[in-house]
Amino acid sequence: MNLQHRVAHERFPRASRYDADWVIDNEMGPNALWLTEALCEVMDLRPGMRVLDLGCGSALSSIFLAREYDVEVWATDLWIAATENAGRIRDAGLEGQVFPIHAEARSLPYPERFFDAVVSIDAYHYFGTDVHYLEFHLVELVRPGGRIGIVSPAAMEPGPLPAYLPNSEWYWINSVDWWRQHWARYPGIEVEVSEPLEGGWDLWLRWLDLLVSSGRSRMPEEAAQELANLREDGGRYLGFVRQVGRRRTPA
Repeated sequence: MNLQHRVAHERFPRASRYDADWVIDNEMGPNALWLTEALCEVMDLRPGMRVLDLGCGSALSSIFLAREYDVEVWATDLWIAATENAGRIRDAGLEGQVFPIHAEARSLPYPERFFDAVVSIDAYHYFGTDVHYLEFHLVELVRPGGRIGIVSPAAMEPGPLPAYLPNSEWYWINSVDWWRQHWARYPGIEVEVSEPLEGGWDLWLRWLDLLVSSGRSRMPEEAAQELANLREDGGRYLGFVRQVGRRRTPA
């Protein structure tokens, strides 16, 4: 089955150039390249910047950032071994530009003010809901004026889960407004962008439908259930938050 036309997306010309089998075989959730390109619409990444890709999974987003924006990337993940990601990075010809690191998000092995930017694609909600996470674990790694950007699943409106979404599967989801307030209360960060990702529900649905219909999901039962939930939701509640904050210059 030729899936290249289904992985291509008119909104994401950079991501659409990548091999469909490579993206699908290394997927760990919604299409990481689509979401990374969406984040870069509102983040100014310039050649030579040092970028932390936090929760990079299979390092697809890291490879994409290095190749498309000519930045240096520290591809950091807990679930995927650095050796495994190193193989993908080597195959992409980016060994001198993307550096695979195995680390937990609360024990990052980097010096203060080392990074110009941090990105986190479909991962920040696993560790960043802690009220102290920014203060104790992340902001100090970013130079003053540097930016932190995330795209994560989110509810489009605050309030309780709709009855059609099982609490056992969706208890963790927070609203876009919750994420804005979560960062805004920290004095070291100025929130520059906090918004629902336009068309986010459709991107999520489109990708899951591709995986399920092609039989290519790593977790087929879970993917089928998530797809059913998304279809029932119809974009009323589920989507993504796109958020960017700038580290303030200390007084």
